[in-house]
Amino acid sequence: MYFFIRSVLFGLMLGAFLLIALPVIRDISFNGTYTNTNGENKRLSFYHAIAKAAPAVVNIYSTHNEIFRSRYKTQTLERTSLGSGVIMDSNGYILTCYHVIKDAEQIILGLQDGRFVQAQLVGFDPYTDLAVLHSNAPDLQVIPQLDNPSPQLGDVVLAIGNPYNLGQTTTRGIISATGRAGWGSYIGNQNYADFIQTDVVLNDGNSGGALIDSNGVLMGINNANFKTLDDKRQVKDVAGVSFAVPYTLAKRVMDSIVQDGRVIRGYLGIGVQSRLDNSPLIINSITPNSPAYHAGLEVNDIIVQVDGQTITSEQALVQWVAESSPGSQIEVEIIRKSKKIRLPIIIGELKG
Repeated sequence: MYFFIRSVLFGLMLGAFLLIALPVIRDISFNGTYTNTNGENKRLSFYHAIAKAAPAVVNIYSTHNEIFRSRYKTQTLERTSLGSGVIMDSNGYILTCYHVIKDAEQIILGLQDGRFVQAQLVGFDPYTDLAVLHSNAPDLQVIPQLDNPSPQLGDVVLAIGNPYNLGQTTTRGIISATGRAGWGSYIGNQNYADFIQTDVVLNDGNSGGALIDSNGVLMGINNANFKTLDDKRQVKDVAGVSFAVPYTLAKRVMDSIVQDGRVIRGYLGIGVQSRLDNSPLIINSITPNSPAYHAGLEVNDIIVQVDGQTITSEQALVQWVAESSPGSQIEVEIIRKSKKIRLPIIIGELKG
């Protein structure tokens, strides 16, 4: 009996100690709902982030006419495309995906305050699948932005868009990878965008919408799900693998389109490959009449340095050249047949 009483007293003393030391335990009700000391429910919520960003995400409806000709008649059908867009500044500039408004003859924006307004295409960039629209509508809500939001692996992100025209919808996930080359629009087998990979759910109509962080800050412009072929060779979406254009790249593209009407990128006209990670790049193709061709570069040349910098990945070289000003001169150091050679090259302009 003595040991029983001692055990009961010890249990009561331990329970009292825990309630004093950890008062949060007292606020857990029997149904598992966490409540704070004043009795209000306390839950994990992204309401405030969404409330700041969602009014700046618009629904986009674009129409274009398709002409079908047969032996006996010609028929014109009006097609409507669905997508989303993001209001980037108070001047009415809006970012979306190029494939959302491609060939559009009319573009209508559905604002979250219930208004429907017209928009005009300012310009587009097929290399990043981005387009800039403009609207003269007053009182537009601008999405929160930072100069460098620095997306990190594991960050919680939210995708805001208009899937299947159901109305504005938010889905949640995390950043699965950053700097994901090998996705997006390709010209000459070179990729001009490092995408953010997430596991947020995207459906038809989400393209061009906002990818935000848990504070409501814009992280990127949602593009599409990853696609593959099934056993019948039919294209299908892969659940849990989605992509977005990073904010810093999207903003740079928008500013260039607004200022110059297009994105100006440098161009060399070479294809390269690396044998191993961090190994020198080997030129495997030269475009005829390109800057590289006129400078005397040849297939199988090994690139050692570009303007004194060592570059060991194809993507790094593509980005470096793309950000160089057309008309500027660079020096490329190569190894050809065991001999080091330095060649000056005038950067050209990449054409769409």
